[in-house]
Amino acid sequence: MHLTGWKYYAALLGGCTGVLGVVFYPIFIYPMMHVDEYKKIQEYNRRGIKQEEIQPGGMRVWSDPFDRK
Repeated sequence: MHLTGWKYYAALLGGCTGVLGVVFYPIFIYPMMHVDEYKKIQEYNRRGIKQEEIQPGGMRVWSDPFDRK
């Protein structure tokens, strides 16, 4: 079957949208929907590391600037 006219453009647009969806899902969507899983992974990877000791140049450890004191 040979696509011409609007069917060609609809297939092309649908294909591009599908490819972008497949590419962006594991990068952006999955991590935002499974935040707790990524927090556990980060906690596991950073165990035993004291951030104050490895902070370069005697700088203060990062804190949330919008957090109330």
